[in-house]
Amino acid sequence: MSDLKKAQEVLSCSFGFEEFLDGQEEIVSEILSGRDGMVVMPTGGGKSLCYQLPAMCLDGVTIVVSPLIALMKDQVDALAEKKIPATLINSTLSHAEQRDRIERMKKGEYKLIYVAPERFRAEGFVSALREMEVALLAIDEAHCVSQWGHDFRPDYMRLGQARVALGTPQCVAFTATATPEVREDIVSVLQLREHFETVTGFARANLSFNITPVETKASKFKRLREAIGEHKTGIVYCATRKRVEEVAETLHSWGVNCMGYHGGMTEEQREATQNKFIKRKVDVAVATNAFGMGIDRSDVRFVVHFEIPGSVEAFYQEAGRAGRDGEAAHCELLWNYADTRTQEFFIEGANPGYGTIHQVYRYLCGEADELHEVHATIEEITNAVEVKNGMAVSSAISVLARQGYLERFDVPGQRRRGTRLRRPGVQVDDLEIDREALEEKERRDRQKLQSVIGLCYGAGCRQRAILEYFGEAEAGECGTCDVCRSDYGTDRREPTEGERLVVRKVLSGVARMSRRTSKGWQGIFGRGRIVQMLTGSKSQEVLRVRLHELSTYGMLKVKGATYLNELFHSLHDSGLLVTQRGDYPLVTLTPFGESAMKGEASYQLVWPETHKESMTKGKGGDRVDELAPFDPVLYNRLKELRTRLAKEHRLPPYGVFSNKTLEAFARLRPRSVDAGLRIKGVGTVKAARFLEPFLEIFREEGEKEQGAEKIDS
Repeated sequence: MSDLKKAQEVLSCSFGFEEFLDGQEEIVSEILSGRDGMVVMPTGGGKSLCYQLPAMCLDGVTIVVSPLIALMKDQVDALAEKKIPATLINSTLSHAEQRDRIERMKKGEYKLIYVAPERFRAEGFVSALREMEVALLAIDEAHCVSQWGHDFRPDYMRLGQARVALGTPQCVAFTATATPEVREDIVSVLQLREHFETVTGFARANLSFNITPVETKASKFKRLREAIGEHKTGIVYCATRKRVEEVAETLHSWGVNCMGYHGGMTEEQREATQNKFIKRKVDVAVATNAFGMGIDRSDVRFVVHFEIPGSVEAFYQEAGRAGRDGEAAHCELLWNYADTRTQEFFIEGANPGYGTIHQVYRYLCGEADELHEVHATIEEITNAVEVKNGMAVSSAISVLARQGYLERFDVPGQRRRGTRLRRPGVQVDDLEIDREALEEKERRDRQKLQSVIGLCYGAGCRQRAILEYFGEAEAGECGTCDVCRSDYGTDRREPTEGERLVVRKVLSGVARMSRRTSKGWQGIFGRGRIVQMLTGSKSQEVLRVRLHELSTYGMLKVKGATYLNELFHSLHDSGLLVTQRGDYPLVTLTPFGESAMKGEASYQLVWPETHKESMTKGKGGDRVDELAPFDPVLYNRLKELRTRLAKEHRLPPYGVFSNKTLEAFARLRPRSVDAGLRIKGVGTVKAARFLEPFLEIFREEGEKEQGAEKIDS
């Protein structure tokens, strides 16, 4: 029997499926051929089966490395129901239970064994594995391997060495989110050889991605209440524990059946809370990013990010917990630039400077006892070395531990951890720390934050922007995000040469009223003052700070303040400008804006003239004759068609066409796609999805009119 035929038999008999999902058969075939592999498959795409099924076909045991205890337990329980011999070995088991399972593992009683990455620190466990045939090492959530990924875990980085210690068995890495750069890192760390690489695509067609600008916390809560009222069950992600508690309390006051979840809870509390959500005892989870990996609840209808996450990867992975049943789901980020301060704080905490690492090590050397141990808490160390960000102290200890200078241990009889010097003879000045690597990691972390900020300011399809970030070429527009649904989004176009010159002048003016720093551009003035300078204002505010002496002063006087204020909004929405929130909102360039200023970047804007047009658009700037006949009967017929299409596509009516666009249809009655595309609110995506049924109505109306004319004649 061929390997693939055997796999199909196991698929049916052991797993109860009659056929593979998209991409699964190819991956299973590659694994059964004995090759190492790198697999990127979206959440809900069936990654688990891709290593569980080969495990049943291969001689020997499959070791599955998974980061979360709850995730392991869910998968092992599901396999047990199918009578598939699988177990887990982790810290929740007593030493006796662990020994028993290792003995049974040696006897060949299991086909799949789930372990956490830190299990490979235990020499006894590695030795036990050496005594048996390891057929496959499957690394789940493999993006944790890469320090350039959004959820790097040091124990994952050691898996390459662990694999060598096991005799270099076949290894396949699985993840749902990894940029090309992270994928390269995974291959390098795990030492994959002549591997196959399968990227089945990141697109989640059933998810609608939306970014809603909000000015105040009150407006955030207002929008959140609307989202919960419409979608009922879901997850609200918050950046901090404090915000989780605040949002959860507010939801309780609204009568929402919800729970809060964050890393400050005990392991028992987290597990109990997580199980409540999985077993559908609550409708809404309010949580930090500590919640969600491996959460298998299929009816999550929405995911709302109350604050901006630190990367596009984090946003997409967390949003991807919605709609795992394949039904339509809503994902929304409530966007306020001020929230980036929290992520900046996290970046500073995750990237201790070389000096901070030295300070921490000097303190630990000075405080160590005769056993070379220090029992001080992170808070106590933070206070002693006078570092403002306690996260930076914890990160410094992690860096020193990865380099082999320290190790953390549980203090017996206490709920705290201590620190032990592993090489007590090494002095501070003898530390070998790669400063370039530290600086590069911080640079990449800051770039990740800039990428998600760019997504928020972007004026293009949200899903396409995300897919392009992950390296997918020629990604299409989704048709369901806030941009694709908006009339505003359909009016975007590239600039003419004259418009391009105007934009470069505006961006040059902003640059001259900004300050360049090592971390990028820093704003000095707000939009109003910049517009005054560009239009040649002679106000005291302009003259007092000598803005009239700039080379760009008065350069766009002919355009006027109204035009420029509107253009600034478009430049902001398209990610060319950014407003830095502080005591005053200060405007400056983004890296994308700097490229556009130099003429090195292409972009699309909604141009101020577009807003002033009536119902049509396109070459010549034609306008609808406001006295064109309006047929209310036809208009109602169009609304009925729109309602039907909205239900079919699980969209709100305005997601098909707005009332204003239907009114234009009722007046102009386009009969071709080209004619339809000239009407405001009809973009190429909406035209492809929705326009044809409307054109059929107008063609019918035209035929009726022609018939009536023949009778009259």
